Amino acid sequence: MSSRESRIRENLSKALAPTVLEIENESHMHSGPRSDSHYKVLVVAPAFEGKSRIDRQRMVNDLLKEELQTGLHALTQKTLTPEEFEKQKDALNFISPECRGGSKHDK
Repeated sequence: MSSRESRIRENLSKALAPTVLEIENESHMHSGPRSDSHYKVLVVAPAFEGKSRIDRQRMVNDLLKEELQTGLHALTQKTLTPEEFEKQKDALNFISPECRGGSKHDK
């Protein structure tokens, strides 16, 4: 686990007390000058109750503001309440959009 991944896990865990927190480093799928820069997170937390999807994602972005300012280039998010997670059995299988900053597969 990278130090960035550890910081992401710590920040989200402390602030949101998630029941499920999955973090995937997708940096290997992208090229460019920075490594350790593309992540995907699934956050399931009661703190999201009554909040819109955009408000939930803003919460996560605010919690990871320092990471976003210091090299975290892409953060794909799925933010659910525990009830929503129970209804979405495929919640762990979501796909990040293609990076427009340059993919290893673009030539």
